Amino acid sequence: QVQLVESGGGLVQPGGSLRLSCAASGSIFSIRGMDWYRQAPGKQREWVASVTGGGIMYYVDSVKGRFTISRDNAKNTVYLQMNSLKPEDTAVYYCYSSAYWGKGTLVTVSS
Repeated sequence: QVQLVESGGGLVQPGGSLRLSCAASGSIFSIRGMDWYRQAPGKQREWVASVTGGGIMYYVDSVKGRFTISRDNAKNTVYLQMNSLKPEDTAVYYCYSSAYWGKGTLVTVSS
C-alpha cells in the first residue's frame, strides 16, 4: 500500500516559481519511480516528469528547462521545482507511483 500526499500548490504570477512536494508512505520508496502528472481544466491528464529509483529524470518537452524533478529518499519525498511559470501551466498536479495516485494540488498561474 502506498499513500501519496501533494502540497505546495497555489496562485502565482506568470514568470514566478513554485515547488511542489509529494510525501510518500509505504515501503521501498527509494527504488520506486516517481512521476508528476497534471490536468488542466477541460483537458486530459498529461505526464509532466519522472525520476527513476536511480535518479534519472525525464520531462515533457513543454517544461524542459523550466521544471526540475528531484527526490529525497531519506524523507520519502519527491519534488517538482517549477520556474518561469506560464498561464498554460495552470492545472491540478498529481503525484503518481506504482499505480497509486495522490489527490492533487492546484497550481494557478495568473496575473
